[in-house]
Amino acid sequence: MTKLQPVLLSGGSGTRLWPLSREAYPKQFLPLVGKDTMLQATWRRIAALATLPPIVVAGEDHRFLVAEQLRQAGAPSPAIVLEPVGRNTAPAIAAAALQATADGGDPLLLVLPSDHVVRDAAAFRAAVQAAMPAASAGALVTFGIVPSAPETGFGYIQAGADAGGGLHAVLRFVEKPDADTARDYLAAGGYYWNSGMFLFRASKYLAELARFRPDILEATRAAWRDARRDGDFIRLDRDAFAATPADSIDYAVMEKTDAAQVLPVDIGWNDVGSWSALWDVAERDEHGNARVGDVIAVDSRNSYAHARRLVALVGVDDLVVVETDDAVLVARKDRVQQVKDVVALLKAGQRSQAALHREVHRPWGSYDSVDVGERFQVKRIKVKPGAALSLQSHTRRAEHWIVVSGTARVTRDHDVFELHANQSTYIPIGARHRLENPGSDVLELIEVQSGDYLGEDDIVRYEDVYGRS
Repeated sequence: MTKLQPVLLSGGSGTRLWPLSREAYPKQFLPLVGKDTMLQATWRRIAALATLPPIVVAGEDHRFLVAEQLRQAGAPSPAIVLEPVGRNTAPAIAAAALQATADGGDPLLLVLPSDHVVRDAAAFRAAVQAAMPAASAGALVTFGIVPSAPETGFGYIQAGADAGGGLHAVLRFVEKPDADTARDYLAAGGYYWNSGMFLFRASKYLAELARFRPDILEATRAAWRDARRDGDFIRLDRDAFAATPADSIDYAVMEKTDAAQVLPVDIGWNDVGSWSALWDVAERDEHGNARVGDVIAVDSRNSYAHARRLVALVGVDDLVVVETDDAVLVARKDRVQQVKDVVALLKAGQRSQAALHREVHRPWGSYDSVDVGERFQVKRIKVKPGAALSLQSHTRRAEHWIVVSGTARVTRDHDVFELHANQSTYIPIGARHRLENPGSDVLELIEVQSGDYLGEDDIVRYEDVYGRS
C-alpha cells in the first residue's frame, strides 16, 4: 500500500498580515478563521488521510511554535526541517523529499502551504484520493482551483488532454494576468487558479529536480546531509543551504516536466493574501460585516473587524479594522495591500514592531511582555508541564516572580524550593537561578524585571537542556 506523507510548508515566506503577524509572526501561526491556527487547520484537514507523520519545513525562528501548535492539534511527532534562510519552494520540498526517503521508503508527498483556507475539507480529501493513483504511477499532480471570478492576483494553469480519473495533462502555467486576459480565461474555460498544492512520489520529484535543476538538488542534498539533528528538528546546514539557488517548484520543475497533471477542484479555497481576503472567507452578518472578537457594529456595512478589546464600528463601510496587543490597523478594504508601506516606515524608523511579536515562544513555553518602562519590564510567563528554563544569571537586572497558577520549583543559588499560587520570590542581580514546572498543569507566573538594562542578551547560561549557550 502506498503511504501518504503530508509536507506542510511553514517557512513564513508568503504574504504577511500586519499588524497581527508582521515580519516575525506569519499568518499560518494565527487563528484567523476559526479557533485553530492556519497551520493546525491545514493538519486537521488531511489528518485522516495521512499514513505517516507530517514533515514540516519551517524557519528557524518558528521551530518551537510549529512543534507546540502541532502537538496541540494532536499531530504525531513531526519531522521539522529548519531553513536557516529562505530559498523558496523548490529547495524546501527537496529537503522534505530527502527526509521522506531517508529510511528507504518512497511515500506520496502531499505538499501544502500552511496558510491557505479550504472551506470544503471533505471535497479536498476526496480530490487527494482521486489523484493518488496517478501520483503513484509517476505523475506530478497539482490541484487547480475552479475560478469563480476573473482574478488577477493568482497564476493560472491551462489544462490539456484528458489524463483519466478527472485529471488533465498540464498544457502550460500562466503568470498573473491583467483583467482583460483573466476575463478571457474565464470565458474560454480550461483555466484554473494555481493553488500551490501538489501530490507526487518523493523519488519522482527528486528525479525531475535532478533532471532540470541539478544545482538546486545538489546544494540542498549537501545542506540536508550536513544537517544537525536535534530531536524532531533537522537543522539544514547554513552555508550549504545559503548557497542553494532560490526558485519555486513551478519554475524549477512543474513548467518543464512532461509528467505534470492538474486535477480541477472546487473546495472553497483562498490563499488569504490580505485582510480583505479574510472578509471574503469569514462569516458575515446581515449587513455584510465580518466580526472576530469583541466587536460591535452600528449602522456599518461590508467591513472586517478583528479585535481583542472592545472595538465599535459606527457609521462606516468597507473598512478593515484590526486591534491587537501590539498595534491597530484601520484601512479601506481596497487599500489594505498598502500595509507594506507601513511596514517599510517601521523598518526605516527601526521600530521593534517591524520585527518582533509581543508573545515569544521558547522550547519550555512562552512569555508575553505585558508592560515595559524606564528600568522595569513585566512579563507573563507560561512553562509547560515538566519543562525547565536554563540555569542562568543576569548581570544588570533583578527579578520578582509571582505564581498565578500551577507549581514552580525555584533554584536560587544553593536553595531549591517550591512556590504555589499567590506566592512569590526575589532573584537578586547575579544570582544563579532556574525555574521549573514539576506539575502536570501549565505554570503561569508574573515576572517583574528591574534594572538599568533589560535586554534578552543579558543572560549567562550554565546549564540548558535545549543546548543553548
